[in-house]
Amino acid sequence: MYIIGILLRTIVVWGWAPILITAIAIIGALYEWSLQVLIPVLGVILVFGLITAMLRGGERRLELLAVKLRQSARYFSRRFVSTSSLSIFAIIDTLFNLEDPQLWNWARSCDMSARIFNTWCDSFIDRIENDSRTGRFRSYLVVYLSELWLLTNHYYEFVEQFYEIAEKIDIPPATRDQYNRFAVEYNNFVQSFRETAAELKRVAGTEIEPPSIKMAKELTGIKPMYTSPDKGPQT
Repeated sequence: MYIIGILLRTIVVWGWAPILITAIAIIGALYEWSLQVLIPVLGVILVFGLITAMLRGGERRLELLAVKLRQSARYFSRRFVSTSSLSIFAIIDTLFNLEDPQLWNWARSCDMSARIFNTWCDSFIDRIENDSRTGRFRSYLVVYLSELWLLTNHYYEFVEQFYEIAEKIDIPPATRDQYNRFAVEYNNFVQSFRETAAELKRVAGTEIEPPSIKMAKELTGIKPMYTSPDKGPQT
């Protein structure tokens, strides 16, 4: 039984083709089979073995990429959405500390959008978790890749809007630091997501282009003052 167990593990790890080729070669040598018959048979087995190994390698690679995609979705939800201090919506909320009604109106509209976005993201993660438990995630891999791409694209719109505002006005240093910390971590996430998307494009033929997952720009300097349409120059 022990020898049979070792043999079965060897077949699983190394594949059936090398073992079968070795066995046939030994039997052929013992029984003095003709090389004209033996070599073509061994060649056919080798070809089928290589094809099987390639397919198995592709399946394993696809399974690994599915795991990476799930991890990216969970990370995005945990670090950049809902109540996280690194959520762009949490950073936008700090603009209520400024005396500028126009900024307040924009921040309020973002707050309403955040509720819809958070609901969407929560639903997305729930579906991923459920399909991961039932083993259906691989079947919807392309769908989930596209949906995470849509989530990050919509999310980036708020990031871009905040950046454009922060480049024009003097925001509190704490808000600037909070945003730059967000940008560094968010860009690490984007780089990882880009690599996963690129691999899936090669392995599974998906259509998501890695550069379409956009990185956040870091704020470079503090503005001396800004002009509020209602209050005039403010420091």
